Amino acid sequence: MPIAIAFDSGGNAATEPWIKAAKPTYPCLIDRRHVVAELYDMVNVPTAVWIDERGKIVRPSEPAGVTDAFRKMNRTNFSIPTDAMAELQAKRKAYQDALRDWVANGAKSKFALGEAEVLRRMHTPDDNQVRAAANFRLGEYLFEQGHASAAQKYFEEAKRLRPDSWNYKRQAWALEDPMKPGGPEFWAAVDSLGDGKYYPGAEDI
Repeated sequence: MPIAIAFDSGGNAATEPWIKAAKPTYPCLIDRRHVVAELYDMVNVPTAVWIDERGKIVRPSEPAGVTDAFRKMNRTNFSIPTDAMAELQAKRKAYQDALRDWVANGAKSKFALGEAEVLRRMHTPDDNQVRAAANFRLGEYLFEQGHASAAQKYFEEAKRLRPDSWNYKRQAWALEDPMKPGGPEFWAAVDSLGDGKYYPGAEDI
């Protein structure tokens, strides 16, 4: 069974309306503290982890059926070119088909990774990642206590220590202003990637 998790320090008020509008047929959790992101090394959304009936990770954290096609978006009218949309739809279908194959065939699915490969793709948190998480939580706490200016110092440090985490960037912007995660700051950060990937592709899907 799929389980969706929303990472948002705004809690129910920020995420519940979107969940209800989607009318999901599966459980949707709201993770105010980004605990799941820390446990499973998630730095962006949408990200997926495949876990079997025994609680064993079959595929560690990876982008779930998405591409960088959105970077070709017209930022005035939000339209996406036909070729970019086709690329995105093909990737989404391929990922969904792989997931269905795993559901149908279990460990025999070619998309179910062996233990050695799972471990190769997983990353043990380093000192910077641990310190980034601590700084981010301090920022959240200060923000919730009404000290928004003081919180920014810790959000900036979290982003500096873990620059690959778009979750940290978007969440810090959203706490300042709900429109910022899709505003000029976001697009400037995306553009700064140059030829780098916003969504590194799943290696074999």
